[in-house]
Amino acid sequence: MSKLPDFEGLAMFAKVAEEGSFAAAATAMGVSVATVSRAVTRLEERLGGRLFNRTSRRLALTDYGHTLAERAARIYTEAEETEDFARETSSRPRGLVKLAAPLSFGARWVAPLLPEFFRTYPDISVDLHLTDVHVDLIGDGFDAALRIAIMEDSSLVARLIAPMRRFVVASPSYLSRYGRPQHPRDLGAHQCLTYANKSKRDVWRFTHKSGEECTVTPTGALRGTSVEALLPTVLAGLAITELPEFVATSYFADTQLEPILTDWRLPEGGLYFVTPTARARPAKVSALADFFITKLTAAEWSTEKLMG
Repeated sequence: MSKLPDFEGLAMFAKVAEEGSFAAAATAMGVSVATVSRAVTRLEERLGGRLFNRTSRRLALTDYGHTLAERAARIYTEAEETEDFARETSSRPRGLVKLAAPLSFGARWVAPLLPEFFRTYPDISVDLHLTDVHVDLIGDGFDAALRIAIMEDSSLVARLIAPMRRFVVASPSYLSRYGRPQHPRDLGAHQCLTYANKSKRDVWRFTHKSGEECTVTPTGALRGTSVEALLPTVLAGLAITELPEFVATSYFADTQLEPILTDWRLPEGGLYFVTPTARARPAKVSALADFFITKLTAAEWSTEKLMG
């Protein structure tokens, strides 16, 4: 015999006891009379005692059935209340959302939006993990992530918020001192700072507007795990680096940095809101997704907005 209680049998027994007949209980629960009868018979066999006295005209609880009916009804009621609570929770934005975002992007664009989000959704709380490590949403128990990436086929559900270009940049003082590269292969003669959080060394893959392609393996005196680690050296006029659009454009406005090799493009990725699945997504996650998509789709970092 299974150690798991026969919840279905107990529920159907409780409903028959309440309605006074198998037919009425079956109608109330939306199942067949045969299903109810089998469930009650199975429960009687499991418990070792008759729950009802049955005749062709009458159905009545046995003394044994009377002793169990109230408890079974309580189990049935608690199960209904649990399902009602679960439905309400899943349909109303409330609860904790575990969210991952890239370190620099999260600090610059996600965290500053949260006060407005919390004012709009006071019943939602957020565990915000800012990291440039590619987290395993399912394995690490995340509800969602904001990712800047070139998305590959995946079991995850990714919704594009905005395209995200990348730029090779230098300060005016660097270009004045060392000259402006005219072709990606010229970068071999320059200090180029790269990121240390990749599984292998950075490779910059350029495509010219004419269709020509060029691959460069940049080298320099510094590798860092974040944009913030590289920026001071670049702003000081000592090196070139590659920056995502959301960082780079803020330095273009006052010409602290300039884009170089502007006839060439690095692979364009995007900012995505990623979740393990789109089916039965809790309302709290949908609320967070809709909020960030609304706020970030027309973000102020856009190169076209800044330069056009």
